[in-house]
Amino acid sequence: MKATDYIAAFLAENGVTTVYEMTGGMITFLLDSIGSRGDIAVISMHHEQAAAFAAEAGARMSGTPGVALATSGPGATNLLTGIASCFFDSVPAVFITGQVNTFEQRGDSGVRQAGFQETDIVALATPITKSSVRVRAADELPEVLARAFSDALGGRPGPVLVDIPMDVQRQDVTERAARVTLASPVVPDDIAHALNALWSAERPLILAGGGVRAARAADALAIFAERTHVPVVTTLMGVDVLPSAHRLRIGMIGTYGNRWANLALRDADCILALGARFDVRQTGADLEVFRAGKNIIKVDVDQGQLDWRLPADIAILGDIGAFLDEAMAETSAIEWPDRSEWSAALAVYRTDWPDVAELGEVKGINPAELMRLVSESMKSASAVVADVGQNQMWAAQSVHLSPGQRFITSGGMGAMGFALPAAIGVAQAAVGHPVLVVVGDGGMQVNIQELETIVRLGLPVKIVVLNNSCLGMVRQLQDELFDSRYQSTVWGYGAPDFVAVSRAYGIPARRISEPDECADAIAWLAADPLTSVLLEVVIDSATCVRPKVTFGNPVYVMDPPPAGGVS
Repeated sequence: MKATDYIAAFLAENGVTTVYEMTGGMITFLLDSIGSRGDIAVISMHHEQAAAFAAEAGARMSGTPGVALATSGPGATNLLTGIASCFFDSVPAVFITGQVNTFEQRGDSGVRQAGFQETDIVALATPITKSSVRVRAADELPEVLARAFSDALGGRPGPVLVDIPMDVQRQDVTERAARVTLASPVVPDDIAHALNALWSAERPLILAGGGVRAARAADALAIFAERTHVPVVTTLMGVDVLPSAHRLRIGMIGTYGNRWANLALRDADCILALGARFDVRQTGADLEVFRAGKNIIKVDVDQGQLDWRLPADIAILGDIGAFLDEAMAETSAIEWPDRSEWSAALAVYRTDWPDVAELGEVKGINPAELMRLVSESMKSASAVVADVGQNQMWAAQSVHLSPGQRFITSGGMGAMGFALPAAIGVAQAAVGHPVLVVVGDGGMQVNIQELETIVRLGLPVKIVVLNNSCLGMVRQLQDELFDSRYQSTVWGYGAPDFVAVSRAYGIPARRISEPDECADAIAWLAADPLTSVLLEVVIDSATCVRPKVTFGNPVYVMDPPPAGGVS
């Protein structure tokens, strides 16, 4: 069969039901082959970055590698931010780019470019992929694609890139497409040592990072935590590993974490870290203060991550899901302490430091309180998709997640403009369920063109735009470090009338600016779960994300400080 027909058949055989793209000359044969099948939806986006984000979010929901396509040159380079997002957040994805004909390529000629839009995307993508390869002949495709899917899903998941010249796409492949067989996950050693340390601790914590979701191990984590009675704190990328009402879920730690969760981290004498990176946003700047009095156990599939920054007392290399399965088998006959005193102490912290009160007196609408109210009204949503900036942190601190509900955001890359296209990927992966988008006015403008995609596909995306008329996260930094000189965040920044823009695309919209308008507006937002609407919420420009770890301090020293000093 023709090479592009083989690629389409291979994708279908390996569980791909949706691909995202923005068309271009070098992928026309490929799009024709995929579109002609009828069993793979081809979703045309308005920017390749948006296609990459949609593929990433779909993969997070389904576990099947997300697939995005782009033409050569600017099409391929526009994918790079989304590729890096998958790489940093451990999301399996396969990016396929078209390339100019092999006879048009510069080779070793020394010229900058031979064919129109010729760009060495393989070289550009290599540092942010698990593998990046250009196909030289069609008979390489079976092995290349099999390895691509295996690389994307195996070990620590991540993105791969396959670049295919136009003339290669028209060659023949004699093999039949087959399903990729993955190697069994690595089962860790030294589990008994870790369990003994956890059992012996008086104040143990599980720190669940994005690696739990990457391993598809959230259900196993819940069972393990319940069996051992160990409370769970999470990183930003692990916010959704337990539903908000779970008795053992404490909250999110970190620079913008829940204060009570950071205090729990301070007081813990043993931390079982599952797929958490221990970067500076999770520990604060002073590592010695952070680890004082703690027995730290790390479980990760990535040896480099185990060795990085904060050496573990017990380091366990292997798949997190396999670790939890083996740990539960070993603990089935063990009587675990009930941890009632420890749990009670943590409950006091949470009562003393409610998230909706951290902002103090807020002029107008309190965004933390709004996040709680909106999320509680959207229990049928498959996911809350947050953009990047203050909106992201208000959401992560205060959304109330129902059982099975996901929290999808851009973590390591921190890419503004993520939420709107990501919501499209979520909606395609969870058909029949609404998706709640939380986005700031700055992030909304990055990929605002995808409103048309939402309308064209009839997707049930509920968009809440928190409009503070500035780029608030950096503006908050300028208050701290630049004597409130607001270059490029307030000065020189602007935003459109989002209600008018939304309506121009055909999406019903309304705007609120006062607290007494919230209840009616939220009811309107959630009224019909299968339609898209946009709610613009005017937030005072001076509103900050609180609490926040202050520069150079341990993770539990947060602004604003409690009366009388550190709690």
